[in-house]
Amino acid sequence: MSQLSSLQDLQTVETVAAAPVHVQKLDAQGRAYATGKRKDAVARVWVKPGSGKITVNDKEFGAYFARPVLQMVLQQPIVAAARDGQFDIVATVTGGGLSGQAGAVRHGISKALTYFEPGLRPVLKKGGFLTRDSRVVERKKYGKAKARRSFQFSKR
Repeated sequence: MSQLSSLQDLQTVETVAAAPVHVQKLDAQGRAYATGKRKDAVARVWVKPGSGKITVNDKEFGAYFARPVLQMVLQQPIVAAARDGQFDIVATVTGGGLSGQAGAVRHGISKALTYFEPGLRPVLKKGGFLTRDSRVVERKKYGKAKARRSFQFSKR
């Protein structure tokens, strides 16, 4: 009797411990959608098969992100997944500054690529592109000049 119950327990543990199966998530137009975030910036990203054109807020990504470092940040997940020139990417991004927006778009592209092609998940996960960078600006506290800086001490 105890062997039978332990066998059943083993089977339930095996079914619970099975790796999650990631399936392709596409909308009616055949696009994968994901939301990326970084600091105060939020990016909505759509990925579809195409010629490799990246558009951010209805502009070419090179015109929107003028600094080469930000352009490189944007392309990191595509290069890591070896899918350069295979997907058209459309992103709308709001909030934050340019650096935060570039990070948000990168996060959104990474998530959308995994929704379009679940086989890319291990590569992007290993590169750290699927992790949301949770660092945000610390709030100002009362009795302080800034978040942590105290007012100047006056002896007299």
